Amino acid sequence: MERNVLGTELEMCSTDPVTGFFRDGTCRTDPQDRGSHTICAVVTAEFLLHQGSIGNDLSTPMPQYRFAGLQPGDRWCVTAMNWARAHNDGVAAPVVLASTHEAVLGLVPLDILKQYAVDVPADPSQLEDPPAE
Repeated sequence: MERNVLGTELEMCSTDPVTGFFRDGTCRTDPQDRGSHTICAVVTAEFLLHQGSIGNDLSTPMPQYRFAGLQPGDRWCVTAMNWARAHNDGVAAPVVLASTHEAVLGLVPLDILKQYAVDVPADPSQLEDPPAE
């Protein structure tokens, strides 16, 4: 079972548009996914402009790849590095934690992801830091 950053089962990110490295709607990953498309982001106009400025055009339709281009409000599995770059530049997109793969935690700490969380799990205690050991 694929897990999200909250330690529960990875949830669907988007089927309209269909996202994910495997184009199955989830942000699951494997060693072939060199970009680590693991963060389920709700893209904003500012985020899309930023991505275009760093060479990651997510707005332009590419029919040859059956890609209509993203619009603000779309959910998309973005690469951990590009999201982190947007975070560092002050334009990170909101994050759906339940749909963000746990593999991202090797690159982006959970406390940073939580700052952009747009979903609240059924058990909000999942958002609390675990007790110190």
